[in-house]
Amino acid sequence: MKKTLHYLSDDPNWFPSPSSALDDPAGLLAIGGDLNPKRVFSGYQQGIFPWFSAGEPIMWWSPDPRAIINITDVKINKSLRKFLKKCNYSVSVNTQFNQVISNCSKPRPNSEGTWIMPEMIKCYNQMHEAGNAHSIEIWQIGESGKTLVGGLYGVLVGNCFCGESMFSLQPNASKLALICLADLLKNERVEGHGEAFIDCQLPNPYLMSMGATLIPRQVYLDRLAHSRNKTLPLSVFSSKFIQWQNILEHHD
Repeated sequence: MKKTLHYLSDDPNWFPSPSSALDDPAGLLAIGGDLNPKRVFSGYQQGIFPWFSAGEPIMWWSPDPRAIINITDVKINKSLRKFLKKCNYSVSVNTQFNQVISNCSKPRPNSEGTWIMPEMIKCYNQMHEAGNAHSIEIWQIGESGKTLVGGLYGVLVGNCFCGESMFSLQPNASKLALICLADLLKNERVEGHGEAFIDCQLPNPYLMSMGATLIPRQVYLDRLAHSRNKTLPLSVFSSKFIQWQNILEHHD
């Protein structure tokens, strides 16, 4: 298929084929449209996500290759395992979505800005309210109570969790969030809900160290199409605190 940049129509469900995405910049598929939650979720269902900075038009991407984490491949090295056995963290699901995305939106050290702008925060909060976006929160327990110190958020398509961003204010907090996310999905896989996986979109050293791998875009799209038919029980991402300590005992 010809590589070309598309302009989105008024139809919130229409996106061009990901195979037509540009090679330079790699994965750029379309521009325009809006951040209506229905359009954004439709994009995720087709393997496409929005990513742009302030002052730029809305840009839609479908990179090739795609970074994913198979839930059975999450890595917990010796030093991380040792830390987690002694840390004073607790973990919750969907109790503070807005706080998580707001923390993720803060500029990183040595960065010029953020792509998680107010209009993006509004969109994903609406998707959360609709039951399509979810968060994992990490709390540090102290004498004065619990403090939010890390977490991640993303969009659930069937049993594929499309990770968007994470943050960490204390050592290994985001790593624990990722481990707990994989464990939630792993438990459902065991119960017969299909081969769940985490979509990381683009690779980076952090994700690769945690078990991410690269697969061709078409392989990803095939897996995503299969995942769309898998519906996880509502209890998986219900608002709750979870007991995570036994994860280390059961992790190979």
